[in-house]
Amino acid sequence: MRTSADRRLSLLVVASTIVLIAAGCGSAATSAPASAAPAASAAAAAAPAASAPAASTAPVASAAAASVAPSAAAAGPVLKVALVAPSAKNDLSWTQTMVEGLQSLQQSQNLQIAISDNQFVVADSGNVIRQYASEGYNLIIAHGSQYGSTIQQLAPQFPNVSFAWGTAGSTYNLPNVFAYLAAANEGGYVEGAMAAMLSKSHVLGAIGPIAAGDDQLFIDGFVAGAKSVDKSITVHPVYTGSYSDTSLYATAAKTFVAGGADVLAGTTQASAGAIGVAKQNHIPWFGNDWSMATLAPQLVVATEVYNWAPVLTQMFTEIRAGKLGGATYTINLGNGGEVIQFNSGYALPATVKAKADALIKGITDGSITPPQ
Repeated sequence: MRTSADRRLSLLVVASTIVLIAAGCGSAATSAPASAAPAASAAAAAAPAASAPAASTAPVASAAAASVAPSAAAAGPVLKVALVAPSAKNDLSWTQTMVEGLQSLQQSQNLQIAISDNQFVVADSGNVIRQYASEGYNLIIAHGSQYGSTIQQLAPQFPNVSFAWGTAGSTYNLPNVFAYLAAANEGGYVEGAMAAMLSKSHVLGAIGPIAAGDDQLFIDGFVAGAKSVDKSITVHPVYTGSYSDTSLYATAAKTFVAGGADVLAGTTQASAGAIGVAKQNHIPWFGNDWSMATLAPQLVVATEVYNWAPVLTQMFTEIRAGKLGGATYTINLGNGGEVIQFNSGYALPATVKAKADALIKGITDGSITPPQ
């Protein structure tokens, strides 16, 4: 979930307990069908910037996506799909997950794709979304819940255009709005259990941006998973208030290391800052959204990778059938929308891998239910 505009905190306080903020869900969640996770693109090798660059007020089509003509042999008519996202399309995190999901379906779903990334200024992004709607795009994906109020305002003005946004789960009871969620607590639970097994100091650190949505779900799941293995383990979660400020993540990581943490975890593109600290101190790292293993090939243990292709496929099917919205979809380990990606560069003990596999199986078959 990407909520409010980034703000820099004047004081970073490491919390010893988790702040529980319940995420609202406006309609019943629908499970997406299983699908293979998209492979990382060559662009994933670049690390995200310390802060987001200035946003543009006009849609900027992705050259890699929009310049490729849809397949004439695809099953349905061409669908024009626009993505508006808060960070760079190769951020190794939130935005890249959706970019990869769209591009993986471009030929099979006969898509014409335009991408406006780095739209972290909500007022400017509203102009971009409106322009796409005016240009007759079939589906506009506003990838971040900071865009929710904008979607709520614009969707009634363009009743023939579908809108989608996540990860708050509400369609606002509008017939042309889709919503999507990520059950990040599932992968967080698996990774937390693995982290507890790897820790020798019995102290872990977990870093998120805002205590809400899938970011909080991941952190909560991580804490619960660690506690399921070692009830006495100390897990410090902290929320920096920023999705893009790598320096805040680095500061949090340094604080954890100074406090004895020997395993770290985090979510969002700003994790690059914390991974740098983990690398300097030879500390294992667990991630969420998209793998950052290229930043620390021997220390990134595993990542809960998002695959939006199942959700997108359902949206495209509904739109072609004449249903422009009104449904909420959830990705999870069971339907293939989330995958635990183990880094082959990390020497993972067999016992830890076996525990992770058992937890994934249990969560998938319903015998294990991570707390939410």
